[in-house]
Order: sequence, then structure tokens, then C-alpha cells
Amino acid sequence: MGVHQYFKSLNDLEKLIRCPGKFKYQEHNVAAHSFKVTKIAQYFGTVEEHNGTAIDWKSLYEKALNHDYPEIFTGDIKTPVKYASSELNTLFREVEETMTVKFIEAEFPEDYHKEYKRRLKEGKDDSIEGQILSVADKVDLLYESFGEIQKRNPEKLFFEMYENSLITIKQYSHLSCVQDFMHNILTEMLKEPFIPKTELRDITESIINKEL
Repeated sequence: MGVHQYFKSLNDLEKLIRCPGKFKYQEHNVAAHSFKVTKIAQYFGTVEEHNGTAIDWKSLYEKALNHDYPEIFTGDIKTPVKYASSELNTLFREVEETMTVKFIEAEFPEDYHKEYKRRLKEGKDDSIEGQILSVADKVDLLYESFGEIQKRNPEKLFFEMYENSLITIKQYSHLSCVQDFMHNILTEMLKEPFIPKTELRDITESIINKEL
């Protein structure tokens, strides 16, 4: 018992498959997702900083790197289930938070409880770092779904994931990093060669041109 259990659990994050139960050409796990979100958040933080926004880099890295650690206790709940109602989503979050706190109190030296309760709590909040995390998380999901669409995965779920991710990203269009993503990165993405391009472009343009 102790921090050893925490270090050991990091390997378990590699076994948590995202979007379980659906056919995928490429599997993605929670450990890889956390790494990718951190790299995306790093870029978005850089964009914000270059546009005059002060970034607390320690907070941003902690939020991004740790944001899905509580899934070690619950697994990756299917998105349609997790967000079926606000009450259900709140319940899942409360369960994750409770189990995370119990784990910290049982396994970490008491001197470090405060730091790890902060690091492993829900990081998506109204701070600039929390907003960047929210966007980076959805950008990685957008790329996961884009990869399946590009490979002609017949599951309609991936078009829904793409659409819902882009809708959420657009809600943060006041951020410089989102404006950069919409105007430059997303445009470049849609120039890539793949078969169902017309449908995806129609979805994208519909979301971008729709008033909030």
C-alpha cells in the first residue's frame, strides 16, 4: 500500500480503452489521451500567451496531464450515457471525486494530500487554464473521430462525436487559440484526402456558420 499503488495504477490507464464497445480501426487509451491533451493544451497556451493572456503554466500542465486520472476508478463511460442527463453526469463526477479523494487519503503520505487533491480534481473550470483544457480535450476527441471517418468507419457515432466536439470547441470562440484552430488548423484538416469529405465539410461549415 502507498504511492506504489499510484505508480502501478498509471499502467492501468493504458488498458482503459476510449469509446468502448464500438468498432474502431485504431484504439485509443486514456494514458495516450492524457498525453495528447497535454501537448495540445501546451500549444493553445502558447497561442494565448502570444496574444497577451497570462498563463499559469503549472496549473495548465497539472490540469491537462491529470484530467482523466479518476477514470481509473470508473472506466471510460460511453459519452451518450454519461451525458444523457445533467443529473447522471453530475452523479458520475461525484463518484469519481469521492473515489479519488479516498484513494489519495489511503495511498499518499498525509503531507501531500492537499497537492494531490488539487491535481486530481476536475480541472475544467472558468479559469483560462480550465478553458484551454476543455478545448484541448475536445480537440483530441475531434481528431480521434476524424481518424475513424477518414478510414471510412461505418459507425455514425464518429460523425456525432466530431459534430459534438466541434460545437463545444466553438463555444470557446472568444479564446485566441480557438480562433487559431478554426481559421488555420481545422481548415488544414479538411484539406486532407479522404472519401466522406463532402459530408464532413458540410457538418463543419454548418457549425462554424451557425450563430451561438
